[in-house]
Amino acid sequence: MGRRLDQALEVVYIVEDDDAARALFTTVARSMGLGCEAFASAAEFLLCCDALRPGCLVLDLVMPDVGGLTLQRELILRGITIPIIFVTGKGQVATAVEAMRQGAFNFLEKPFPNEELVENIRRAIDLDHAHRRLLDRVDAIRERLGSLTPREHDVLNQVISGRPNKIIAHDLNLSQRSIEMHRSRVMEKMGASSVAQLVRMLMSVESERREGPPPER
Repeated sequence: MGRRLDQALEVVYIVEDDDAARALFTTVARSMGLGCEAFASAAEFLLCCDALRPGCLVLDLVMPDVGGLTLQRELILRGITIPIIFVTGKGQVATAVEAMRQGAFNFLEKPFPNEELVENIRRAIDLDHAHRRLLDRVDAIRERLGSLTPREHDVLNQVISGRPNKIIAHDLNLSQRSIEMHRSRVMEKMGASSVAQLVRMLMSVESERREGPPPER
């Protein structure tokens, strides 16, 4: 079962099925004075994660049932932008590269020194704070959306739906290379470093549209 270890503002989520590794990562996070919630499976984590709480996720790449890549994709679809630090075993580099392509913050190959995990956690949390400051600026996000061309909007809608470049190219009757270029421009114009962040930005704009502007004082 997941264990809520404390309620500091910033949290390090740990999803690791190996008991010893999970305990070690928890000790490292707590030594930094951070909140920490540790889980043995992706399913437990999804039941308890708080998208509004700043922090990062230390995630085992290969686990029974739901693996790290599958969890990463689910977080993207939910618009949860928390930076992910993947931990991998030997021979998993190719899979880790795919995780990076999907917007992971970094991956560490076991075994690694505790200091390396500390540095990655610190930088990931700094990045998360920067992302959240950007998401707070809804007007700026709306302006960036307005800078996209019609074709870039088409690509944007496909990207946030989780479709890979090959499928987008087929749907829009364009080459895969063209899709890659449009996708790169969309990410650059929006100031997004991952698909999950892009989804979250659009969700913030949609939320404000439904709720309306704040009342005048």
